[in-house]
Amino acid sequence: MARHLSFAAFAHPRRGGAVMIGGVLFACGLLAGATLSQSLLGHATTPAEIALTATPAGEPRVSSGATPIAQRLDRRIVYPADVLRVIDGDTFEARVRVWPGLDVDTKVRLRGIDAAELHARCADELAKAQAARAALETILAEGDVTVSQVGVDKYGGRVDAVAATRNTADVSAAMLLGGWARAYDGGRRGSWCG
Repeated sequence: MARHLSFAAFAHPRRGGAVMIGGVLFACGLLAGATLSQSLLGHATTPAEIALTATPAGEPRVSSGATPIAQRLDRRIVYPADVLRVIDGDTFEARVRVWPGLDVDTKVRLRGIDAAELHARCADELAKAQAARAALETILAEGDVTVSQVGVDKYGGRVDAVAATRNTADVSAAMLLGGWARAYDGGRRGSWCG
């Protein structure tokens, strides 16, 4: 039986700082999923046996149970995710499988890109935002969505990650290539108007 956690409950304004607790809980779930040992669980499945990693050719592979913990915590660990909804051209909500039987619902911000906002300041930005959202929906609809290189986003309540699908090795790169987003390094975002 899978458990589904949602960070929406932490967003209530009277719970100050609770959004950050949500990010910490997600990170703890990822850490627990990557470090619990076979002896602690009492069965043959270890996190390393179920954690997917990317090979140099970009193909998924199951990592060895003999891999040391330090190597299992590298940024190549890939988590399967089910897309719940696309929010805009650079953010989607997903149910991320952090451990067998433990899924976490969270918003995923695509690393390295910025797309126009649906809460637009002008008609041009709104048109670009709608096109970006439609493009992201199309890419994620390819299926077999995964997230990797997961980190806490600077705005809290969501994570920052690299996403991939069955046919797209890097969703952020595809959004850039299609002209639906621009490169973003976490600094001040430029205007999409004019």
